[in-house]
Amino acid sequence: MKAMVKELLSAHIGKVKEMEPLANHTTMKVGGPADVFIEPDSVESLKKAMAIIQQHEVPWRAIGRGSNLLVSDAGVEGAVIKIGEGFDELHVDGETVTVGGGYSLVRLATLMSKQGLSGLEFAGGIPGSVGGAVYMNAGAHGSDMSQIVKRALILFSDGTIEWLTKEEMEFAYRTSVLQTKRRGICLAAELQLTSGNREEIMEKMRKNKDYRRETQPWDKPCAGSIFRNPLPQYAGKLIEEAGLKGYAIGGAKISEQHANFIVNTGTATAKDVLDLIQFVKTVVYERYGIHLQTEVEIIGRKL
Repeated sequence: MKAMVKELLSAHIGKVKEMEPLANHTTMKVGGPADVFIEPDSVESLKKAMAIIQQHEVPWRAIGRGSNLLVSDAGVEGAVIKIGEGFDELHVDGETVTVGGGYSLVRLATLMSKQGLSGLEFAGGIPGSVGGAVYMNAGAHGSDMSQIVKRALILFSDGTIEWLTKEEMEFAYRTSVLQTKRRGICLAAELQLTSGNREEIMEKMRKNKDYRRETQPWDKPCAGSIFRNPLPQYAGKLIEEAGLKGYAIGGAKISEQHANFIVNTGTATAKDVLDLIQFVKTVVYERYGIHLQTEVEIIGRKL
C-alpha cells in the first residue's frame, strides 16, 4: 500500500491521504477510515489513479457527496475515490444538458428550473451528486433519473471510457447496470430536459423542496431513505405503523419526522445504525411478513 501511495503522490493527481476518516465525507457522519483516500482533480488524473490502483491490485470504490452511504466503523479496505471538484462541468445546449458526475444534484435542479427547463423538479431536495444519482437511479415524487438520462459517460476499471445509452444503463428501481453487471464510475451524464414555463417549474420544485423539508430530517446527519419501498407498500408507513418512530439504539434513532430515515443524534456509530436496521427488519417481518431491503449502500470491513 505504501508503494502505491508513493506512486499516487508522485503522479500529482489531486488529493491523496492515508487513513482518512470517511465520517468526514458522508451525510450520516459515521464510518472509519479509508486505507487510501483519493480526490482526483480531473478525468486524466482519475485515469492515472485507476491505472496505479489496478497495477497494485488494490480494491477500490467511488463515492460522491456521501449520501445514501453507510460506512463501517472498521473503515474501507483499499482505495476510496471521491468524485467532486474537477468533475463539475456544465454545458446547456437547448434542452440537452451535459453535466459532470461531481456536480451537485440540488444545484443543478435549481439552476435548470431558473432557466425554464423541466425534468429535474423531483431532484430539488436530493443531496447527492449527479454521478451518484445515475449510479443508483435516484428518484422522488414519482420520477427518477431514468426519465431524463440520454446516456452516461463511464470509466471502467480497465481504464476504458465509454458512453452508455439509457438502455445500456439498465435502470430499474434505485439501481443501474453499474451496481449489477458493469462496475464503473459515472464521469458525466447527458440529460434530456423539456422547455416549459419558468415560474411553473420553479413553483413545482419549491413545493417538492418544502415537502421534503417538512417531512424528512435533512437538518440532521442522515443517509436518506434507509429501506427500499416494498411496493405497493411503503417502508416508512410500515415502520411507523409498527410503532418504531423515535426508537433508538445508541446514537442512532428512527426519525420522528419520517420513519424510513435513521438520524445520527451526535454519538452514533455505524454499528448503532446497522443494529437499528436489523431490528427494524425483524419487527417488520414478524408483524407483516415483509422482508425490507436496504436502499442505503453499506460498505467497508466487517467488524
